[in-house]
Amino acid sequence: MSDDRMKGDKLLCEIFKSPRLDEMYLYVDKRKGLGEVPEALLERFGRPLPAMTLILTPEKTLGRAKAADVMAAIRDKGFYLQMPPAKEEYLLDLYRTPTEARY
Repeated sequence: MSDDRMKGDKLLCEIFKSPRLDEMYLYVDKRKGLGEVPEALLERFGRPLPAMTLILTPEKTLGRAKAADVMAAIRDKGFYLQMPPAKEEYLLDLYRTPTEARY
């Protein structure tokens, strides 16, 4: 098989989890690894922890992003960074509001 086997409509993707922030993931081309990820991003991300490897296709269903967008970012920039979901505003309000213990 030639090295072009994952070009076009498929991409062998490795996903890393951040040890610093829950639900932050870094997607890269498995064959290239983390070599194209900027050093500043890796410092903020923390030591990447392998989470999974999968073959991406434009039709693949992902939880928070379109697979085609992930594939395009990996091909253009060398990586795709998935940030944690935004906290719901009411949850932030609950966090900021002191609670009273009622017994």
